[in-house]
Amino acid sequence: MADQSPDQDPDRDPEDELRDMLQQFLGGQIDPQQLGAAAGIPADPALLQQLMAQLQSALQRTGDGIDWSVARQQALQVVSRDPGSVSSEEREAVQQAARLAATWLDVVTDIGTISEITLLSRQQWAEATMPVWQEMSEPVASSIADALTDAMRQQAPEEAQAMIAGAGRLLRNVGGTLFAMQLGQVVGRLASEVLSGGDVGFPLLDEQAAILPVNLQGLPESLEIPADQVHIWLATRELAHARLFHHAKWLRLHVLSQVREYAEGIRIDVERLEELASELDLSNLQNPEQLREALSSGSLIPPKSEEQLLSLARLETTIALVEGWVDAVTTEATARLPRRDAIAEAVRRRRATGGPAERAFGTLVGLEIRPRRLREASAFWRQVTESVGAERRDALWAHPDLLPTSEDVDDPSRLIASLQGGAPEPDDVDRALEDLLADDRDDRPHEREDGTAD
Repeated sequence: MADQSPDQDPDRDPEDELRDMLQQFLGGQIDPQQLGAAAGIPADPALLQQLMAQLQSALQRTGDGIDWSVARQQALQVVSRDPGSVSSEEREAVQQAARLAATWLDVVTDIGTISEITLLSRQQWAEATMPVWQEMSEPVASSIADALTDAMRQQAPEEAQAMIAGAGRLLRNVGGTLFAMQLGQVVGRLASEVLSGGDVGFPLLDEQAAILPVNLQGLPESLEIPADQVHIWLATRELAHARLFHHAKWLRLHVLSQVREYAEGIRIDVERLEELASELDLSNLQNPEQLREALSSGSLIPPKSEEQLLSLARLETTIALVEGWVDAVTTEATARLPRRDAIAEAVRRRRATGGPAERAFGTLVGLEIRPRRLREASAFWRQVTESVGAERRDALWAHPDLLPTSEDVDDPSRLIASLQGGAPEPDDVDRALEDLLADDRDDRPHEREDGTAD
């Protein structure tokens, strides 16, 4: 009697059936270069070989979740193509700038004690910051993997439903691997763009000041400003950023929790994914750009919900307050630099636009990593400083309940009056609360002189 084929064996595990099918698919029925193009990976033989190996590995994994080591490996692979090099003189120039920056910061704020800057290579930055990129991306990656499973279940013929239903974990592993590889590509490219640990607005490093000297090369010349002034300004800004997070122990978790709150509200457009699944011919994949564009353009992420918009507004206010404080303190500390304002404006414009890798991350996970309202927040902190001084200004970082609001940024007068100890004019809410309390007092029983109630 002839052996039964796997699809004819009623006792065969549906997950094993799907694994065999995908292994055959990856083993010879698809062009690795086309699949690499779909995942946004350059047509490099070593990278394509790694892509196929990672997908094969995903098929063998017994766990249910995303293998984030894939993102790290991809990031380091990208960095290895252009690691750059820094001379000992360039490193010493940055360290000298850091020592002077620490002294100047001590004059304008008592916040923090960090006075040294770690010099990182592109590889070291990618490895050190990957845990935060992972945390920011995980909710979206999980949503994409789950939506991929749902879409395939919707598109599969009736005879394949049992196989799909029994292999959700396998599909999530494969989808998660593709997402992790894309994230690694983005972080690897970011490593050649960022200047420092606090350059992108989010607390990527835990209470550590860091600069990437290799990425400073050519910057002073492009700005037509002496290198020592650029180094001092950047070192001052990075130390201020690190000192703030070191001082306000609650702040890093507060920011990352807000990121998580926003990201967990992201939902994948299942209808668009189903449409894409119906259009793609996976046995041929003649148009890999179609899949890559869908993943990298953000088209699978629908418009933000009302709850997401509120979460995003809270996150943007927090980031703007952090960046605005850093900007205001840096401006004050570097008053002796002749080209301070020109450096600040050039860096501000650079931060407002971001580089290609930053924009790629924003579309990949639906979250921009550049602070909004930076100018307004900087002006807010300068006005507070001029009105109440640095000590009362910095006291606002003692607890999250003291953190100024978006309304405070728009109009600092009430907060300043409160810090000065004055009594600001009551607004409508204050008057309504006072009326409510007055009515409550009027309704209470009044006591006679003998202590009995009316």
